[in-house]
Amino acid sequence: MIIDKKNRKSIRSVFGQTLAKLGKTNPNIVVLDADLACSTQTQIFAKEFPERFFDIGIAEQDMVATAAGLASVGKIPFAASFAMFVTGRAYDQVRNSICYPKLNVKLIGTHGGVTVGEDGASHQALEDISLMRGIPNMSVIVPADCKECEEVIKYAVEKNGPMYIRIPRTNVCDIFDENYKFEFNKARVIEEGSHVSVITNGETLAEVIEACDNLKNQGYSVQIVHAPVVKPLDAETIIECAKKTKFVITVENHSVIGGLGSAVCEILSESYPVPVHRIGVNDTFGQSGKWDFLLDYYGLSAAKLASSIKRYVDDCRLKNK
Repeated sequence: MIIDKKNRKSIRSVFGQTLAKLGKTNPNIVVLDADLACSTQTQIFAKEFPERFFDIGIAEQDMVATAAGLASVGKIPFAASFAMFVTGRAYDQVRNSICYPKLNVKLIGTHGGVTVGEDGASHQALEDISLMRGIPNMSVIVPADCKECEEVIKYAVEKNGPMYIRIPRTNVCDIFDENYKFEFNKARVIEEGSHVSVITNGETLAEVIEACDNLKNQGYSVQIVHAPVVKPLDAETIIECAKKTKFVITVENHSVIGGLGSAVCEILSESYPVPVHRIGVNDTFGQSGKWDFLLDYYGLSAAKLASSIKRYVDDCRLKNK
């Protein structure tokens, strides 16, 4: 599968545009922000529907609590902020005001992962997926490109219940075409392979695809699995892939603790134990730097992933001789 990594689009803009489009036909959609409408791109909705947009200010706790109140009277609130703040700063309100009563609030965390870049560790959410997937009633989704983000937002409007959707600061390349349909709780096999299954989501999917294309030329057969829904994770597909290849690698722009890798390990340890190697940020904070430099520094670039996957497959083959 060949992708054009030079032609990148703003996934945040697609989020804002999709909300504004849906707002024209659904008057119950309301949008809240925490003084970051330009960064999160909720400003697109605000321009179209100023009476249904609420800038709460630099107060994520208040934003989340207000969203809960709006949901309790039948509105469909989308509350957006940086992933670090909407999950970390407002965790108590998310847990007790949204998830405990199971209110229909959609939390949008933009600027997830180390690719936030120069803003550094204070703004680089590496624990947000872990925080959200640990709360009962919360769904967690990490779209990989603009088309998938559009479909996820459409789904979120129709699906009742708490939801956390994580999107990056960086522009992303196209992976899916106009025929793509989002399926909740369904992982998607992007490329068939026999040596190892690599499970990923979000912006690292493009890096994994490029890495595995390079490895194919070296004789490595890698099965690529895209798992946009981290919770509830598609256990059936994960187990089927593990049975086929016997070895699994997870890749995520997140801490290796509590995210996609942990979710995969939980499923396989209980149902079909196989060796799993997790690639992500290894229990450390991020740092300031260009997004592509940081992606490479933490081993998440296509070049670094190709090297890691190759080494892991070779080690597994050696051990099983």
